[in-house]
Amino acid sequence: MDERQLRCLVALQDIDIMIQEHEEEEKLGFKTEGIEKLKEMREELAQKIQLPLLRRYERLRQHYKRAVVPVQDNTCLGCFVKLPTSLTTRGKENIEVYTCENCGRILYWLD
Repeated sequence: MDERQLRCLVALQDIDIMIQEHEEEEKLGFKTEGIEKLKEMREELAQKIQLPLLRRYERLRQHYKRAVVPVQDNTCLGCFVKLPTSLTTRGKENIEVYTCENCGRILYWLD
């Protein structure tokens, strides 16, 4: 996987969270605008992501608000578990998709 795929995945997650927040505000009776545009952007972005990766992301989103989380100081910022050194060394190269061994979230490195 290239870094571009990972960037698209992070952007998709941001859009999904915005859509979710819009829907929650509407349930509370607030009038919101722009949700249709967000859904269009989501569809366009989803088409740029490889299908197996998109499916993995969709499965994780059923369990977590954030399915793609950063790693900082060798720690998964989704579950705050320290990652093995071998994983963090390989992960910084952004060649493959790595997941947290504890929570299963997709990881990306901030460094």
